[in-house]
Parts: sequence; C-alpha cells; structure tokens
Amino acid sequence: MNFGRVSTAMATPFDQYNHIDYSRLENLINHLIDNGTDSLVVAGTTGESPTLSSKEKIELFKATVDIVNGRVPVVAGTGTNNTESSISLSLAAKDAGVDAIMLVAPYYSKPSQAGLKKHFEEIANHAGLPVMIYNIPGRSAVNIEPETIIELSKVPNIVAVKEASGSLDQMTEIIAGTDDQFSVYSGDDGLTLPLLSIGGAGVVSVTSHVAGNEMQKMISCFLNGELSKAASIHQLLLPLTRALFAQPSPSPVKSALNHQGILCGGVRLPLVELDQNEEIELLNAVSHFQTAMSRIS
Repeated sequence: MNFGRVSTAMATPFDQYNHIDYSRLENLINHLIDNGTDSLVVAGTTGESPTLSSKEKIELFKATVDIVNGRVPVVAGTGTNNTESSISLSLAAKDAGVDAIMLVAPYYSKPSQAGLKKHFEEIANHAGLPVMIYNIPGRSAVNIEPETIIELSKVPNIVAVKEASGSLDQMTEIIAGTDDQFSVYSGDDGLTLPLLSIGGAGVVSVTSHVAGNEMQKMISCFLNGELSKAASIHQLLLPLTRALFAQPSPSPVKSALNHQGILCGGVRLPLVELDQNEEIELLNAVSHFQTAMSRIS
C-alpha cells in the first residue's frame, strides 16, 4: 500500500449549522489533490472524529470515495477505544470503498502493550484492509512501544504507522526493526525532514492543507540531494506549523482555509473558533511563509 510522501489528515467541512457540507467537501478534496496531497485520511482527529457520529463517519467515507474517484488513496479513521466498535466501523468503511484504515491507540482505557497488540490484531484480521496504526501518546495517554509496533508489522495487512510520539529515537527503533515494506510516517509536521533523514516514508500532515506543494518541494529536494534547500524550506515551514497548532486543531487550519476561499465552516464544541487576535496572528504567519517561500527558487 503506497500512501505517498504527503498524506493529509483532512478537516471535515461544516455548514452554518455545523452539519457536514458535502459541496464544501468536494471543493476541499479537489484543492488538496491539486496541491500536493498524495492520500487522504478521513475522520481522523483533524476531521473532528470525536464529534462525528458513526453514521456521519460512514456517510463521509462514502462521499469522499465518490469525490476522489480513484485519484488518491482514501484512508478511513476507524479506530476507537472499543475494539468491537472499531471492527464494525472498519467493516462499514470497507463497504464504503476506502483503500485503507487508520487505527489510533485506544484512548482513555490505557491498555497494556499486550492489550494494544491484541486490539490492533483483532481489527486488522477482521477488516482485511491495509492498516496504518496511529501512535499519539499525547492524546491517547498510552505509548505504543517500538517492540509492539515491530511485532504488529508482522501482521500481513498492518503496513504502516503514523508516529506522533515526537521521539526520533522511537522512530529509529521501529525503522530498524521492521522490513522495507513497512512504512513509518511522521504525525508531527515539524519532524518530516528529520524523519526522512533516518529512513521514514513521509508525513500525515495538517500543514499540507495550506502548504502541500511546499512540503512536496522540501521532500523532493531532500531526495534529490539538495539538502540545503530542503533545510531552508523546513525552517520556513516550522513557524507556519506552530501557528497552525497554536490553538486546538483544526480551528486554525479551518480559519486559514476559510480565509483562502476554501470554505470549511467552523468547529464543533468543545472546540471553539479563533478570536480576532488569534486569527490575525495566524494569517500573519501564513502571509510571512508565502512571502518567504517566493524567494526560494
């Protein structure tokens, strides 16, 4: 399964009533595919999955598959802290025609490593789709240890991990302990270039909503040996990424997209939209990034 170099964890567009807006969804998907996105993750954290009902998620999977129409792989976020519910949602996603599923570490429950391993194995075996595991201890309160990921990589359809532990040491252990068919993606935009340097595959990104082509350019420069230029782009992307995460995501990225005319609406509670000062700071960061990037040939 090839997720590409830049996979976008897609925001879920809402209308003025905070219902999913499928017209805006089509515009957003086309924008992302036209601007550097190699694959789409639907109903992940950036897609406000905690506030989406199972029915909404399934409808969102179906609509995304229809709109994408085979142009890029569609990855459905089907992981929960309930193994049986995750299996059911994964099977529904399969019926909707998605190409793969993403399974987050079970949040709140804080299972042992043995429990994590069994959880992911059960879902993978039932779903029969390529699986990307999502390790994000800052949100799930449990870290999937490298040894566990290495063991899970032996399950035939567990093919990748989105690593958001922030630990390059942990990522290095996983890369060293898995075969070349298993891919390690950064779950932190700011670690994309460092991860590439130790053998990682790419990034599952939020920043790519507004800087997908620039992220692709950075990666291409690195792969082509233009290390200084890759580093320069990385240095410009970092403050943009920080601005996009200065407030709880996806409030900033939705604000940036709305400002660019890619309408995504607001966010559902308990998230709130940016206030005026926060929005000014964000838009200044976007403007500064675009101006600085224009100087890099």
